[in-house]
Amino acid sequence: MKQEHIDALRHLPIAHQGLLIDGQWQPAASGQTLPVVSPIDGQTLCSIAAAGAVDVDRAVQAARRSFEQGVWSRMAPTERKKILHRIADRIEVHHAELAVLGVRDNGTEIAMAWKAEPGSAAGTFRYYAECVDKVNGEIAPTPEGTLGLIHKEAVGVVGAIVPWNFPLMIGAWKIAPALAAGNSVVLKPSEDASLSLLRLAQLCLDAGLPPGVLNVVTGTGAEAGEALARHMDVDILTFTGSGPVGRMLLKASAESNLKRVYLELGGKSPNVVFEDAPDLAQAAKVSAMGIFRNSGQVCVAGSRLLVQRSVHDEFVDRLQNIASSLRVGDPLDVTMDIGAVSSARQLARNQSMLARALEQGARLRTGGQVIAPVPGGQYMSPAVLDGVQPEMEIARQEVFGPVLAVMPFEDEAEAVRLANGTEYGLAAGVWTGSLSRAHRMVRAIKAGLVHVNTYGGPDITVPLGGVRQSGNGHDKSMHALDKYLDLKTAWIQL
Repeated sequence: MKQEHIDALRHLPIAHQGLLIDGQWQPAASGQTLPVVSPIDGQTLCSIAAAGAVDVDRAVQAARRSFEQGVWSRMAPTERKKILHRIADRIEVHHAELAVLGVRDNGTEIAMAWKAEPGSAAGTFRYYAECVDKVNGEIAPTPEGTLGLIHKEAVGVVGAIVPWNFPLMIGAWKIAPALAAGNSVVLKPSEDASLSLLRLAQLCLDAGLPPGVLNVVTGTGAEAGEALARHMDVDILTFTGSGPVGRMLLKASAESNLKRVYLELGGKSPNVVFEDAPDLAQAAKVSAMGIFRNSGQVCVAGSRLLVQRSVHDEFVDRLQNIASSLRVGDPLDVTMDIGAVSSARQLARNQSMLARALEQGARLRTGGQVIAPVPGGQYMSPAVLDGVQPEMEIARQEVFGPVLAVMPFEDEAEAVRLANGTEYGLAAGVWTGSLSRAHRMVRAIKAGLVHVNTYGGPDITVPLGGVRQSGNGHDKSMHALDKYLDLKTAWIQL
């Protein structure tokens, strides 16, 4: 990753982007478009087609045809495997292009995007390529004279709705296992970050994915997302995003065809630091990036810092110093630690929640200002709040911005109570030198992912999913395939 290489890509013109339906790029039936505005400098990069219900229906029909015709679903697993590997190859060839394109679209700092977006996406397609020919059926332990066979079959049409913060990474988490299982897909990217996924779709075609197997409909959630959620011929809906939208999708399923709905929703993840943490300096450094990377726009961000009272002041001082030293600016500058906030709308939300926290009695230790390292862009300095009380909004609701809420605790019991004191259950962190305590905390904290003496970084081999109001189902690992498969029993009298 060299600055001169990035600079050569950052100003390339971007053409208008259409919809991908049945292997063909085409405009929305209405002719309507949406502007793509970069959070880096407020400049309009291009426009994308604004799909409506008619376009979504055409995309779903194309996906259904491809599935029923068997061009992918009945393709030999070894052949599907080859194509998925070729997709990964093409992502790697276009690694720099995809990374820079994504940063121009959503403002993630390039150092993080380089690894988390095309790097992760390529690895995900390779992982599920290797899973294709390892999904086996079962023979049941039946009485003599009978044979019970359990088949694992592709479900049909998968609708995938992907957020703006890590579109390639999260998109791959959904597209790759759905394809590996033999399904056809209709993808709805966020209208705030569609460009890298549109480019991925073309790379999939170039790699030999048959027309209609992957379709992409860009547009708003209210139009394209709603139409996809309510479509009677979508078998599965998989979504990453906010809780309120997740509830709307569940309602849409109930009011349509009872399609399966898998939700990876928000979090207010606790990061718990005990006095016996092996290295408080390292814990502070990792904890800072656990909330401030990508301007806090990470679903598993450790946004609640719980620190044992005996080390609270020392630890918060360390963290304050780290936060105030982080470089915020042009996300395509490799020297920056933090890039842009994704949109003016998100920046306004960050500021509003920070202001209410201060009104309720929290203390601002550092940061929280709207800054302008690049004219026209959306930037915010990382904020550290202490004096936070458990009942405050800032301690209970997801900001999805660079705002850290710090609270002290006395002992392990109080740490567990505070950690579990929200409606969420996505991720958590525990810092301790005691193996016994680590195991107790992993069991006690209600979360789908618990880090111990680290924060962030689990790879594709382990599942990611939440409990409580952080959602259901899992992305990543072999377990993700279960979402996209049906079980069929054959009971045979011999």
